[in-house]
Amino acid sequence: MRSSFLRLAESISKGPLKMTEASAMLYPPIPLYRRILRSHRYLPSDMRSLGDDYVKSEFRRHKEVSNPVYIMGFLSQWKVYLDQMPQNPNAAYSGKRLDPTVFEKMSNEQLGQLYELMHVAKDVWKPVQTGGEGEEKS
Repeated sequence: MRSSFLRLAESISKGPLKMTEASAMLYPPIPLYRRILRSHRYLPSDMRSLGDDYVKSEFRRHKEVSNPVYIMGFLSQWKVYLDQMPQNPNAAYSGKRLDPTVFEKMSNEQLGQLYELMHVAKDVWKPVQTGGEGEEKS
């Protein structure tokens, strides 16, 4: 196995993680998918549509994966994401910076996807200019 696969399979937690503990913390794929989509209900509509589309495409893309280590990593990262989402309508969602060690573990394809996501997210949150600022006077 190449060293990059080993880095992807490494845990980002401090202590060693046993398989029984990991499976107790993780949800099966379909319930996890549903919980994530439900948690998006508490986001603003633009963030919700972006998040729903991204989650749906990622789960579809990984539907046929058979490598158990990869599946555990995929599900554990989505569980971490779910734990960060607001759990009630009154809770405000604030973003979080990615840990630098996560960047080191990403493949070139993952970095490309993250870059595309960054640009899509910036387009969603562009401030709308009002009439007088960006126009020339004649």
